[in-house]
Amino acid sequence: MFKYDYPHPAVTTDCVIFGYDTREGLSVLLIERGIEPFRGCWAFPGGFMRIDEDADTGALRELKEETGFEPLYIEQFGAFTDVDRDPRERVITIAYLALVKKGPVAGGDDASKARWFPLNAVPALAFDHDRILRVAISRLREQIHFRPIGFDLLPPVFTMPQLQSLYESILGTHFDRRNFAAKMLHLGLLEADKERSENTPRRVPTTYRFNKDRYEEMKSGGFRIEF
Repeated sequence: MFKYDYPHPAVTTDCVIFGYDTREGLSVLLIERGIEPFRGCWAFPGGFMRIDEDADTGALRELKEETGFEPLYIEQFGAFTDVDRDPRERVITIAYLALVKKGPVAGGDDASKARWFPLNAVPALAFDHDRILRVAISRLREQIHFRPIGFDLLPPVFTMPQLQSLYESILGTHFDRRNFAAKMLHLGLLEADKERSENTPRRVPTTYRFNKDRYEEMKSGGFRIEF
């Protein structure tokens, strides 16, 4: 076996999983640590990467072991390498991001608890996870301008206020109702679920579906939407 002259840092993965529902808006998945360091503190699900697995595999394994949650897709968004970020040893973490529909979670393995926290109620986090969260939110807000979202987060049939609430939850802002609706309809992503009769009261909102063909076209070809 070849022998390296340099010390090897440990590598972990951490998963920043944003969940969305139409009732509570945007939340983030956290675990309560059941072991030291930071026992009893909240943190992102994650852990040490095994010697025989790649980072993606390790991230998904730790996420499932600690929360029971299995997203269809996660993506790397950064590496965090501060020398003193972990009091145990020199540890580099590879951070992952996903935006999903909220689902049931339960603590397991090193996590005594797992739960969703609304973004405005996130407690102080262990390690450097407060910083990782800030970077993840910034990255998510960048991505929303270049990717059509909502297809996997909203019900099959939804209202324009529900779609607007999704964007507002992610961007942390409020939009003019008419301007937002005009912009979304101009994209061609939406189609009315059914025609409104002349006798339909105005207080009954129009419902929409995503145009699947247009959605996939925009996902593959890319676009930019300005708010």
